[in-house]
Amino acid sequence: MPDTIAPAPDATDRDAAERARLEESAANAIRGLTIDAIETADSGHPGLPMGMADAAVVLWSRFLKHNPDDPAWFDRDRFVLSAGHGSMLIYSLLHLSGYSLPLEQLKRFRQLGSMTPGHPEVHHTPGVETTTGPLGQGLATAVGMAMAERHLAAQFNTGDHVVVDHYTYVIASDGDLQEGVTNEACSLAGHLGLGKLVVLYDDNHVSIDGDTELSFTEDRAGRYQALGWHVIREIDGHDREAVAAAIETARNVLDRPSFLEVRTTIGYGSPNLAGQHTIHSDALGKAELEATKNHLGIPLEPEFYVADDATTLLREQAARGADAQRQWDDDMDAFQADEADKGAELRRRISGELPEGWLDALPSFDADAKGMASRAASGKVLDALAPVLPELMGGSADLTPSVKTKAAGMEDFQFGTPAQRYVHYGIREHAMAAAMNGMALHGAIRPYGGTFLIFSDYMKPAVRLGALMGAPVVHVFTHDSVGLGEDGPTHQPVEQLAGLRAIPGLRMIRPADANETAAAWKLALETRDHPTALALSRQALPTMAETQSRATDGVARGAYVVSDSDGEPEVILIASGSEVGLAMEAKQTLGAGARVVSMPCDRLFWEQDEGYRESVLPRSVRARVAVEAASPFGWGRIVGLDGVVVALDRFGTSAPGTEALTDLGITADAVVEAARRAMGA
Repeated sequence: MPDTIAPAPDATDRDAAERARLEESAANAIRGLTIDAIETADSGHPGLPMGMADAAVVLWSRFLKHNPDDPAWFDRDRFVLSAGHGSMLIYSLLHLSGYSLPLEQLKRFRQLGSMTPGHPEVHHTPGVETTTGPLGQGLATAVGMAMAERHLAAQFNTGDHVVVDHYTYVIASDGDLQEGVTNEACSLAGHLGLGKLVVLYDDNHVSIDGDTELSFTEDRAGRYQALGWHVIREIDGHDREAVAAAIETARNVLDRPSFLEVRTTIGYGSPNLAGQHTIHSDALGKAELEATKNHLGIPLEPEFYVADDATTLLREQAARGADAQRQWDDDMDAFQADEADKGAELRRRISGELPEGWLDALPSFDADAKGMASRAASGKVLDALAPVLPELMGGSADLTPSVKTKAAGMEDFQFGTPAQRYVHYGIREHAMAAAMNGMALHGAIRPYGGTFLIFSDYMKPAVRLGALMGAPVVHVFTHDSVGLGEDGPTHQPVEQLAGLRAIPGLRMIRPADANETAAAWKLALETRDHPTALALSRQALPTMAETQSRATDGVARGAYVVSDSDGEPEVILIASGSEVGLAMEAKQTLGAGARVVSMPCDRLFWEQDEGYRESVLPRSVRARVAVEAASPFGWGRIVGLDGVVVALDRFGTSAPGTEALTDLGITADAVVEAARRAMGA
């Protein structure tokens, strides 16, 4: 059953009536700014900001620990507007609280180059913690933020010093709850008992199509109770004291995340449209805008009016946040004085800098014709790096033995062991990707997680969003081709590599052997503004002598000559991953006129200067062959009109890996034949 609601806190000396008046002024300022911005842009979603203004003002004026003068202060509370379509809510809150978001930017809502894009974007608007808009992503990302706080608090806090202590708050909508990713993530959050995660669910019974009775009739609060959450039902979202009491109760429940069912009227304040689905995502129009302002007591002129007292409580809370940061700075100094090593380590991890000498632990692999699967090589790299990189927090989607992501010495991150570093995400690939985005954005953690490449399809929205945000996550995708064998076409990726390579900002690396795998991990961990995806083999790949000295620079440049011709090449064989070995075999048949190029990351290659690209793929050599056990999509740019691509244009087959590759034409003989065709063209 839901817990008893605690009495509402009173953070100031004001009497209840004065506080109520000031909160009302702030909430109505949000409503006025919202309808003016959306009317000016003729675009936007007024319903949620108007409906949740009261609850949001309570959260931001009484509870949220933040400092507008330093939006990146590490021990701040995190606020996530998962319902990102209601972006004018957070923009208004940021402006009224004193962030560097002037009124002129609200007037340019949804316009080119403004700081107020249609949906909130991290690193673009100060105070925005994560990019939201695709429904469900914000709440799922917030789960990762709460995981990070729990883990770091367990690692660094002591009996005398509490230096990691903050909450993650979320405003979520019906749409967020309907998307599957939130059920995955919130199931995990309930299992982990993330007690400092508080979700305010805007239960307004309206979506774009109409009343939620059309499609969403389950007991939402009951579902969250079943997921292991602390639930408070039927809070009147326009009774600010009731909201405050519910939040205070939730803050004191530390063994479960909290789900607050906040009942609101969408478009609250609009005399004729409040409660209607049309106000979800339509401008009010001039007549209803004027009627709404009259109803709320907002002057019609000037537009974007903010009453003098509308900022009072929000600015006071921001000032308390600045005081809290100053106290935290003092606490960190005292912590480091008493715990020098731990204090220095926490500061280093917050900075994002890697420890000195960590590269000394990176393994190198001797030439070996038998070799090893690149997934196994990745596991060996993690075994070597985990002891020297304590910020590494890994996991898998219930495939740990297959994807080799649990480094030696890593123990399980669970409710009772939050200081440990290995996360069992369960069969929740989408939530894993989103939660890792949250960990990376939170800071002081470098998250990685593994599954089969085929299941990247379940993760794609969060992978894409991570790339948009520049979140330094490492996705470990194993079983990267039809070479995985007997599991057959349902598990054998074909088009996934091309799809992932098409995501702007994502570095998709497919290493050819153990040394390229180590180089790929080096690059991924040195990268702080991009996510990286590794495509790794199930089958053994020969470790080439050539990669011992060339892989580190070659992988960083995206492509390099792994075996050169004598003189000007007659044909260039280009491959990624396991097919580099096939190209090397084909060269033995073709002779000294063939050059072999390993291209683990085409995006990085195209980022190189023209001189380097020309040195690897000279334009004078038009006979080019690309080989990859995947879709040919994208290789045409590499080989040109006269080149040939040996690839797959069909799904795989259930057979042992070598038989499947042979049956599908991914062989050294096929590369030789293609090379001869290209040279004869």
